[in-house]
Amino acid sequence: MIHIVGHTAIDHISHVHHLPERNASTHITDRRIFFGGGAANITAGIARLGEPCTLVSCVGRDFAGCEYDCWLNNLGVLQQFFVIPDANTPTAFMFTDDEGDQVTFFEWGASKAFASADAPYLPFVHMATADPEFNCRVAERSEFTSFDPGQDVFWYTKEQLESIISNTDILFANQHEVLAMCSTLGTRKEDLIGQVGMAIFTMSGEGSTLYSQGTEHVIPAVPVKLVDPTGAGDAYRAGFLTAYVRGYSPLICCKIGAVTASFVVEHAGCQTHLAGWESMQTRYRQHFGEISTPQERRF
Repeated sequence: MIHIVGHTAIDHISHVHHLPERNASTHITDRRIFFGGGAANITAGIARLGEPCTLVSCVGRDFAGCEYDCWLNNLGVLQQFFVIPDANTPTAFMFTDDEGDQVTFFEWGASKAFASADAPYLPFVHMATADPEFNCRVAERSEFTSFDPGQDVFWYTKEQLESIISNTDILFANQHEVLAMCSTLGTRKEDLIGQVGMAIFTMSGEGSTLYSQGTEHVIPAVPVKLVDPTGAGDAYRAGFLTAYVRGYSPLICCKIGAVTASFVVEHAGCQTHLAGWESMQTRYRQHFGEISTPQERRF
């Protein structure tokens, strides 16, 4: 069972020709509303791939019985929710320009409850964007931990990052988050990599890099027609984690992550075009060849 800790959110995704300068404006050319939240995106991706998973998250009074609630239930996602009656379910407002650059404004809403919530003990957990202190407590109590600071990386203090990284087995981040962590910690990327068992750094269309046991592997992105980059990293993590608990090698897991990410970017929204295991395998063969036999299941 994979447990995913972090936000469940409603995404308002808009397209603009360019992101405006401060004190300026721009025209929105398209706006749509989708299911989102980094942790929920990852959990939905794992469930779609057929792996049992539990979402540990905070939701507001508006969530029970809504379309999003039904969607997660239909996927088979187990819900371990802190329900906050006097708050909204978190909401994200994202703006993407013609170059694929993006800015996000996020209403925490019910997720503020993470700060005072009791951290559960979890055998295998991935910590996505959530309250830094809560994630630190989860990492301290859990057996095997995977960590992804996401866009909340700037909320972590040096002490919090040091604490959570010292308890992290797998570290995920994009190139911007790596720089932010190194800046906060006052360290180099090489030193950051050396503090965890395994690190996977994604680089948008340039692919990803796996650092494991003193080796470095570059994994190319799977070329597809880009419609919306939102959720690509979450889909990558879903593919990786599913493959990892099924016993595949870290390099194969990264390639599977690249494939699952390629499905999501073909459509707008983080959960509108999730890969199933069979469809993932078909596209994997087209770009990487046959998938090698997994080892004994890890968890």
